[in-house]
Amino acid sequence: MTKRLLFLLLMIFPLAVLAEAPAIMRLDAKAPMEQTYQAVSAALEEARFWVVFEADLGASMAGFAERWGEDLNRNALDGIRSIVVCNAWYANQVSNADPDLLALCPLRINLVEKDGITRVLFARPTVVAAGSPGIEVIEEIEQVISTALRAGVAAAEAR
Repeated sequence: MTKRLLFLLLMIFPLAVLAEAPAIMRLDAKAPMEQTYQAVSAALEEARFWVVFEADLGASMAGFAERWGEDLNRNALDGIRSIVVCNAWYANQVSNADPDLLALCPLRINLVEKDGITRVLFARPTVVAAGSPGIEVIEEIEQVISTALRAGVAAAEAR
């Protein structure tokens, strides 16, 4: 009986680990990069997270084509773009709760396009903030941004 129970627990344990939220939120928009970028940016600003910087990483990497040769873009991605966002009020709340969590500010969202599908990627800040006195603020920030990203993807697909 004990062996059966141990065996059952060993079988269930990996499923419990897999049930946890991944460290990276991934949403796939059935829309091209530019359309998705516009919709996601608008949704983030509607949520009061302002785009403070953006980088066209795909174009930057393409400048190294001669140097990198066959190592350039092995996955044949059509585009890679990064959006950096911030909300000063939340930054203040984070600094009040745990100044070390300011390492998360500003936050970054990446868009990766391949074959007309744009993947929206967001590293969940709650993973970094686990165990911090600022976790409640970070959970709220993650929820607001996640909601905005979902709305942005939906808007991009609706166009």
